[in-house]
Amino acid sequence: MARTTLRELNGLGQTPATLAESTLIMVDYQNTYTRGVMELDGWRPALTAAKDLLARARAAGTAVIHVVNDGGPGTPYDVRAEIGGIHPDVAPAEGEPVVVKGAPNAFVNTDLGERVDAAGHENVVIAGFMTNMCVTFTTEGAFLRGNHPTVVADACATRPLTTPVAEVSAEQLHNSALATITDLYGVVVASVADLK
Repeated sequence: MARTTLRELNGLGQTPATLAESTLIMVDYQNTYTRGVMELDGWRPALTAAKDLLARARAAGTAVIHVVNDGGPGTPYDVRAEIGGIHPDVAPAEGEPVVVKGAPNAFVNTDLGERVDAAGHENVVIAGFMTNMCVTFTTEGAFLRGNHPTVVADACATRPLTTPVAEVSAEQLHNSALATITDLYGVVVASVADLK
C-alpha cells in the first residue's frame, strides 16, 4: 500500500521539469556498463531511451552536460581508454561539456554545480547508469543544492546484487532507487515520452 511521500509532507512539487526549462545531466553512459564485469541488465533499452532523450533535449535547446566516472588507468572506468569512454549513441556534441568525477554524487569535487548554475535553470533532468548509485546520489546532490531534479526511469539501468540478507534483482534495485528518489529528492517519470 502506497504511503505519503516526504515530498508531499514537505510541500514539494510533483510536476516533472520541461526540457526547454531545464539542464540535462547525462550520467555515466560509459562503455564500462555495456560489457564485462560491470555490464548492466537492460543497458541497451536504457541507452536507446537515453539517445531519444538527448535528441529531444537538443531539439528543445536544452543545455546538456555529460558526466563520466574516472576510476584511473587500467580500471573498467578508465576514461583514457575505450572502455571508460561515453557510448557513441550518446556522445557529446560540440560544445557539450564533460564533467569528470570520482564519487557517485557528480557534484562532489567537480565543477558540475557551476556549470548547472551557468546554464541558468533550477530544473535539472537526470538520467544514466547506475540507477541505484550515481543517478541516485547525483539527484540527491542536485536536490541538496537547491535544484529541482526530474529523473527519467527508462533511460536508467543497474545490475543485480547480493547482500547478506537477500538476492536483489536488477529490476528490484532499479525500482527501489527510483522509489528513494520519488520519496524526497525528485520527480520520476516513467519514460522520455512523459517529458514535455
